[in-house]
Amino acid sequence: MEYLSHHEPINVPGLIAPPDVFVLADAFSEFISASSRLEASYGKLQLEVTHLSHELADRNFALKASLAENERVHRALQQIVDSMPCGVLVVDGDGDISMINPECRRLLDLDEAPAQCLETISAQTGIDLAGFLHRHTSSEEEQEFCRNSTSGKRWLSVHDRCLFRGDETDPYGRGVRQTILILRDVTVHKQAEQERERARKATALSEVATTLAHEIRNPLTSLELFAGLIAAGGEGTDEWISHLRAGIRSLAGTVNNVLSFHGVGFPSLTAIDLVTSIRSSVEFVRPIADEAGVSLLFASAGSKLMVRGNSSALQQVVLNIICNAIRHTEKGGTIQVSVLVAERQDSTFAVIEFADTGSGITQEHLEEIFRPGFSGSGNSSGLGLAVCSQIVKQHEGNIRVTSTVGTGTTFFVEIPTL
Repeated sequence: MEYLSHHEPINVPGLIAPPDVFVLADAFSEFISASSRLEASYGKLQLEVTHLSHELADRNFALKASLAENERVHRALQQIVDSMPCGVLVVDGDGDISMINPECRRLLDLDEAPAQCLETISAQTGIDLAGFLHRHTSSEEEQEFCRNSTSGKRWLSVHDRCLFRGDETDPYGRGVRQTILILRDVTVHKQAEQERERARKATALSEVATTLAHEIRNPLTSLELFAGLIAAGGEGTDEWISHLRAGIRSLAGTVNNVLSFHGVGFPSLTAIDLVTSIRSSVEFVRPIADEAGVSLLFASAGSKLMVRGNSSALQQVVLNIICNAIRHTEKGGTIQVSVLVAERQDSTFAVIEFADTGSGITQEHLEEIFRPGFSGSGNSSGLGLAVCSQIVKQHEGNIRVTSTVGTGTTFFVEIPTL
């Protein structure tokens, strides 16, 4: 007896199987093969799912740990910011306050209510922080504000730093722009600075009194003598008047030097004719030169030269330099004052030149003559040339000197022309 099998057809003599039977057998065979492959794939998929589940669990664990660490770091940083000795105020791009630390609240006398925007804080405190933020963008400069707090007048120093959270290179601008305002209480520093300024003024006043007493004592004796001779009458009255006039102008120069050096004022500058101003200044000094027996000459390259200056201050420069030259020029010597024009680097300068035939200045003294208090002869306060340098700088100019011992000295004062 022969048994039927689904794997191979029955060979029965005289019996022919229908064609569908073979097709069905082949399909069933393919189904069995596909089922085996599907079962193998399902097994692999289960293994992959198991692996991914473990990996996801590991990543979730790591993410939770990272979030916990971030939270810990955030709390630590918040504690640091809260304990900082300076005020910290974080402002969003639209002016809203995203963070404010306790010290900032104390400095601005703010309560614990949430701060909404910078404009509100500016209005409450009387400090234009919104305007400051508008004018500055991560500037290195600090600005000081003074406000009346509950504890008295308080000085605050404010500077800012710009932050950007997100991708700054994002063409769509996705990100958050923030600015940190740092506030420091500089009241103690300001009070100390004011105390130092009061002490400096007191010291300066003492120096002024000492200098004036030293510089005025001897000339006053001579002036008193000349005044007595004039009062007595007789011959030589004109000469004594000339000496008296020279002494008075010399004293005026001394007083102006002291006031200019120790003062804090700045001369007002206007458009002036330098030729006329210097010629008038030379004539003002001429009695002093005549008394010393020194010839004083003046020359100019033109009849008019406009500069931005102050005639009184420039007269002081002329007086100081000429008096300095007279002290170092023997009787019969010459002092030539000239007003010239020079060009340098596409700029035009007026040059006032003072050339004398005096004893000259040594090289070591040339480096010191503009230092306040330096006197090569020891017969002056040492303020004259220092005041000249100060006035020339106020005119945005330059002063320099050349000298040859035994031949003479030349000073050059350069001032920009209009």
